[in-house]
Amino acid sequence: MTDDRAPSAPAADGFPPTPGSLDPEALRRRALDALLTARARTATLTDSVEDGELTAQHSPLMSPLVWDLAHIGNQEEQWLLRAVGGRQALRPEIDGLYDAFEHPRSARPSLPLLAPAEARTYASDVRGRALDILEAAPLHEGGRPLERAGFAFGMIAQHEQQHDETMLITHQLRSGPAALTAPAPPDPTDAGSLPGEVLVPAGPFTMGTSAEPWALDNERPAHRREVAAFHLDTSPVTCGAYQRFMADGGYTDPRWWAPEGWDMVREHGLTAPLFWHRDAGQWLRLRFGVTEPVPDDEPVLHVSWYEADAYARWAGRRLPTESEWEKAARHDPATGRSLRYPWGDTDPTPEHANLGQRHLRPARAGAYPAGRAPSGAGQLIGDVWEWTSSDFLPYPGFVAFPYREYSDVFFGPGHKVLRGGSFAVDQVACRGTFRNWDLPVRRQIFSGFRTARDA
Repeated sequence: MTDDRAPSAPAADGFPPTPGSLDPEALRRRALDALLTARARTATLTDSVEDGELTAQHSPLMSPLVWDLAHIGNQEEQWLLRAVGGRQALRPEIDGLYDAFEHPRSARPSLPLLAPAEARTYASDVRGRALDILEAAPLHEGGRPLERAGFAFGMIAQHEQQHDETMLITHQLRSGPAALTAPAPPDPTDAGSLPGEVLVPAGPFTMGTSAEPWALDNERPAHRREVAAFHLDTSPVTCGAYQRFMADGGYTDPRWWAPEGWDMVREHGLTAPLFWHRDAGQWLRLRFGVTEPVPDDEPVLHVSWYEADAYARWAGRRLPTESEWEKAARHDPATGRSLRYPWGDTDPTPEHANLGQRHLRPARAGAYPAGRAPSGAGQLIGDVWEWTSSDFLPYPGFVAFPYREYSDVFFGPGHKVLRGGSFAVDQVACRGTFRNWDLPVRRQIFSGFRTARDA
């Protein structure tokens, strides 16, 4: 996920009225659960290592874990205590230290950051006050934009979960023995009978949302898109399929690569996805401190947009556009509606998708039959973020809310869109309309892809 920053002057309210069916007390319970779930995960990620590992920088690509911990508290203070609650600032002197735009990740270890114990105490103090504010905040339809439907509380829960994913990436980059463990995801039950691809018929569909109460600004507003017929992989591209690309000289043939991607391959000597290495004729990978054989039937992970694009070209296919991805994931031809999730409008369960760090790896291709979309495509939510061919651009009618720096400053050809979420994403920060974006060179993120072709 991209970095964020402290609030500037709020933009005009671009949100429609909250649907009348949303009960304020149900929203309050939902917000409380989302905040507590996020904080429990933050504790798992930070309590599992010694203080020295919290303050160390495990990669120049990432912040020290202790920076993320205090940043989570600082964002919560600024938005929930100050902006919603109107409280006096607790620690205004640290705002600049935890402004992600002011300090690049590589420079953060040199800052006078809060020590681990102080960061934990600060985040805990903020949380206690934030829960008091949640208990009293009016979440009704006619309330202030930040309070309406509990938006600010949902935004902060999503923010913390996004940083939890960032911290999990840091765990993957750290050296030494495993600090985290989790059971394996469920095996697929009918993978052998699944078709290799599905056909998504031509026609319009509704993209984005104007009704999801906690949707972020770049997901809005809902609008009609016309999409030509196309074929889409039923499951994400697997490690075994990707190894065939590698064995066929994929990393040595410039025909398959965008010019910038070929430059990246030559500059860094790339021969495989990040964290892979070859030993005694076998591909192995490092996964959260454990070295293991690369599983052939698991979605490939830790590939850049350039690698995904090169594979698709080699296979005689292409990456799907963002519109194609969302239509395949959300459009129900039986009703003409766009669903909240591929399986319908209900929140995810462990039977639907691999989310929330329940497992520390993607499930095998073909898993989660209950989560398949009407199109027939599966694993569109969870497992791996999926690169699309699309640049990150605003939807027609986009309005920045509640601050420009969340989305607006990233729009343009420099960032590519990823969809669907990964095993490292919590359900509060993952839905059929959720848009992620990153630089096309990024490999440390939990990214994979699936391919498409014209019908």
